[in-house]
Amino acid sequence: MKHVGELAVQRRAGVRAGEWGSARTRPEIPPAAAEFIERQRMLVIGASGRDERLWATALTGAEGFTRAVDERTIVIDALPGEHDPLAGLAEGSEAEIGMIAIEPRTRRRMRVNGQVARKGGLLVVHTEQTYANCPKYIQARDITEEPAGPPVAGGSSSARTFTGEHRAWIESADTFFVATRAPGLGTDLSHRGGNPGFVRVVGERRLVWPDYVGNSMYMTLGNLELDESCGLLFLDWDSGDALHLTGRARVGWDPGEVPGAQRMVEFELDLAVHVRGSSPLRWRFGDYSRFNPPAPSGETDGEGG
Repeated sequence: MKHVGELAVQRRAGVRAGEWGSARTRPEIPPAAAEFIERQRMLVIGASGRDERLWATALTGAEGFTRAVDERTIVIDALPGEHDPLAGLAEGSEAEIGMIAIEPRTRRRMRVNGQVARKGGLLVVHTEQTYANCPKYIQARDITEEPAGPPVAGGSSSARTFTGEHRAWIESADTFFVATRAPGLGTDLSHRGGNPGFVRVVGERRLVWPDYVGNSMYMTLGNLELDESCGLLFLDWDSGDALHLTGRARVGWDPGEVPGAQRMVEFELDLAVHVRGSSPLRWRFGDYSRFNPPAPSGETDGEGG
């Protein structure tokens, strides 16, 4: 099925429409991708929650907790936690899901979209799209042997506007993940990276980020062309905390003076959920991607809280 949102974005971006994006994916999982997925200890997923809002979250486990059992089926031996916005995912019926297996140490990533069903404590994904992405904008990180500090008790808090803590977290981030969807065309989960400060909070409910040159897939922007629903995930790589945001995003085609930007994406918050101790993994920073443009400079409008 043609993705009319991707085609519209491709035409506006000056890319030959129909040769990239969903048209370049395949449903089958290549053997090399299956091996890569099985090595990972973290998988980031995007889906609709019980509240029907779009969210992104991370699942973790020992090597092999995610595995391809045939060329169209992935089994995940993990479920979102009780405080997670995606708690209860696929209970009772199948759901659309987007996933990314990312290995920051080697700057490799594999994306998968499809349908997910719950079977006991497992999530079973029937794949519709699988594809690799380039290493651009991935910051090198590796998992440490032990957590960096004492365990943090679980729990969560929610807000409908950005707090000062949220703002500091977002504006110091070098990585986040974005979930999008389009009616009848599925859900997608992608990675965004840059130097700290590349994401800016510009109001009590608004943030913006630059859309840098990529691989011309335009799957995120194509979905937003048809459905503004959007879920963002910011991870605290040191503490294991997670900041989940859900709302709407719009693409602005004037990049202004932002270094490296082809476009700007503006996100309007509906709800923020901070889950403490969401992940047991702790990560050691290596270095920034050599592709990262300088972070934008300039003052915000002063509405942030």
